[in-house]
Amino acid sequence: MTNTKKPLPANLFAECKAAHDLFLSKKNALKLNQRKIADAAGMTPASVNNYLKGVNALNAKFASVLARVLEEPVEKFSPRLAAQIAEMANVSPMIQPRREAIEYPLITWVDAGLGIESTVSYPAGISDEWLSSTENAGPKGYWLRVKGKSMTSDTPPTFPEGTPILIRPEGFDVISGKFYVARNVVSGETTFKQYALEAGVGYLVPLNPSYQPVVLDGSWEIIGRAIDAKITGM
Repeated sequence: MTNTKKPLPANLFAECKAAHDLFLSKKNALKLNQRKIADAAGMTPASVNNYLKGVNALNAKFASVLARVLEEPVEKFSPRLAAQIAEMANVSPMIQPRREAIEYPLITWVDAGLGIESTVSYPAGISDEWLSSTENAGPKGYWLRVKGKSMTSDTPPTFPEGTPILIRPEGFDVISGKFYVARNVVSGETTFKQYALEAGVGYLVPLNPSYQPVVLDGSWEIIGRAIDAKITGM
């Protein structure tokens, strides 16, 4: 049985088409081809083709390289990514008051989907492993280990399989570009993805371009925000 990749949402596909059209309109004047774009982006021509043909959604890294090579602003083909890049450029580090580290339990994805019901403390025996963080995950905060490869990226941020992520399950805002755990209320499946809001529609977006975004419809609910991670092997 072969897996057929789902088509991109219409708005993301439109970005790819706009980028492709811009490439076609300028390639002769600039003596460009997909190989030159691939070399500039540090990827294969096949990967470039997947972006331009709408197989994979554009991301900020590729959009920046493409805009530089085409000598055009990112806004020309993706106002969404242009805003995202501008936001990242305008973020300046802030001096935070030092906080004492707090330990939170490392729990299973099944327990995360069920939720921690105790209003006073964690249920006895919820975890044999506790990890510390200076981030405030609230009284019901917990750690999860990333499962699968959908959140692995060639560029930061990246969350390889097995990475512990700290989840705040209460008192969080849902902000486009941040990372969340969501639960499918029908199947009970839980997943960790980046949240994106486009034209009033929410998406659960993987960082790995080999995976497809999921429309955040009525069958999904966001149950926690990732506020810290322990990247291994660094």
